[in-house]
Amino acid sequence: MERQHTENLFRRYKGQLVNIKSVSGGVYKGHVGEITNDYVSLTDRGAEDETQTFIFFSAIESIVVIEVRSDT
Repeated sequence: MERQHTENLFRRYKGQLVNIKSVSGGVYKGHVGEITNDYVSLTDRGAEDETQTFIFFSAIESIVVIEVRSDT
């Protein structure tokens, strides 16, 4: 059931910018893209080739959602 909660969390924030800290100490930043029952993909929309990073749920320690303000 733990993976289901993680999957639902990512579905709630699909398309938003997040920081993910892995259990190995790595930090990944990107927009939530594809979500499966095993992994999430992060995309770097600022890059020319839109790089994708795939992170398995079992490797995730914490997730920080970055709120992007639009000053209009």
